[in-house]
Amino acid sequence: NCLETIKKVYEQQQSMWENKTQSVPQRIVSLTQPHIRPIVRGKAGKPIEFGAKLSVSCVDNYVFLEKISWENFNESCHLKEQVEKYKETFGYYPESVHVDKIYRTRENRNWCKERGIRISGPKLGRPPKNVSEEEKKQAHSDECFRNAIEGKFGQAKRRFSLNLVMTKLPETSITSIAITFLVVNLCKLLRQFLSLFLSLFTNNRTGELIKPPFINFDYTLNNFYVLKLIDLSENPWSKVA
Repeated sequence: NCLETIKKVYEQQQSMWENKTQSVPQRIVSLTQPHIRPIVRGKAGKPIEFGAKLSVSCVDNYVFLEKISWENFNESCHLKEQVEKYKETFGYYPESVHVDKIYRTRENRNWCKERGIRISGPKLGRPPKNVSEEEKKQAHSDECFRNAIEGKFGQAKRRFSLNLVMTKLPETSITSIAITFLVVNLCKLLRQFLSLFLSLFTNNRTGELIKPPFINFDYTLNNFYVLKLIDLSENPWSKVA
């Protein structure tokens, strides 16, 4: 396998030399991992990155891994697919979609508008001279809400070693990445169950206890049912995802 990879690298280098170019389709940059491709990101200090490119969505602080690819792809092309998966999971379209600038194409905006979905970000065209306070507040709220998905990437890298995937094969690498986000969701679920348990314990045992500020009493059983983390059709605690 390594010898075949070396032959392929030689062919690619020869092609670039003969055609006086610096790029070639399916360019190989690693002999041990020939599936990895250079992805131009344009970041300061790291203009090119190597590894899997992910497309994820975040619903109520739970991460859904939508797409993993070793090739570079345009994320905006998968917005419709992700929204349709949301409808398939929860039974209805989301009220709003909070996305980055690359997703705010005219096609995606029209598609969301036809389905009554509000997409975050400014409108296309020249920005208006006068912006109402309500619109400013809505824009700030949307941007703060969208930061949740950025925080999930940071959490997965700092706490769950998403940036330290050491597996070599593409299949094992994808599995490792998927397990990382699974653990992120399990950690979130565990915190919610702990909050729910403490909430029920303090409310049922005594009414004189001062509610500790670190307990979030918004995590009720109804929240778990809406998120489909608990199925109440048979037994309130029979099915936990």
